[in-house]
Amino acid sequence: MPEKIFFQSSLPRVGSTVFQNIMSQDDRFYTSPTSGMLELIYAARHNYTESPEFKAQDPELMKKAFLGFCKQGVLGYYDAITDKKYVIDKSRGHFAHYGFIDSFLPNPKIICLVRSLPDIVASMEKMFRQNPHKSNPIVNHANMQGTSTPKRVDIWFNSPPIGLAVERLAEAIRQGVDRKMLFIKYESLCLHPEMEMKRVYDYLEIPPFQHDFNSIPQTTKEDDEIYGLSGLHTIRPSLEMKPSDSREVLGADIYDWIMNQYRWYNEYFGYK
Repeated sequence: MPEKIFFQSSLPRVGSTVFQNIMSQDDRFYTSPTSGMLELIYAARHNYTESPEFKAQDPELMKKAFLGFCKQGVLGYYDAITDKKYVIDKSRGHFAHYGFIDSFLPNPKIICLVRSLPDIVASMEKMFRQNPHKSNPIVNHANMQGTSTPKRVDIWFNSPPIGLAVERLAEAIRQGVDRKMLFIKYESLCLHPEMEMKRVYDYLEIPPFQHDFNSIPQTTKEDDEIYGLSGLHTIRPSLEMKPSDSREVLGADIYDWIMNQYRWYNEYFGYK
């Protein structure tokens, strides 16, 4: 059974998959692809809350039993998957449910990768444009939905994955959960990987490992057709910081709108 389970909960299109595969170079770690583990205990929480069988019993005893169920469920989940010493479970929901996780796995350590918001959105737009031969559910010509870049940007900021992730991040900062997390800027990871990985190991409180950032084999596997976007979780074999093209992809008006609309994000993470 793993000694420690850590969590990665990042924004979309920020290098979260490449981070998992960098960490998997360290043989002490099992790093998950996008994980459904949180969904299991989240669904169990609904049944625990609503089922009359639990309501009819002593509430403190049932609370203790349910939290024990969650803890052993998470430990059993990964005990069945790996015999490695450490686990990093990847899900966008972790920091949004920090209090829930903390109730059965105290003081969870959550790593969150972030990136310039225009670059995140431009990455989504480029993926949209890469498959013109396929219909895309974001577009409905009859209803004039998603039929232009501004409309698609509006949809992304008001729905998962971008809108929900940004809203959850704002709430985590508002509630002070951010002080218990480790934030890594994607740009800094690409430009200063040794420095950022030192921060990771210091935060996790375990001895460091010497990573190879020029040869990153992909160990995490996901069928991206399930998400409707091929190549969504395919990584390049080396870290590379490409120049930002978000202003060109989105247009100056949309770029400026994002920077102004989400000024709190830019100020918090130092984006200009």
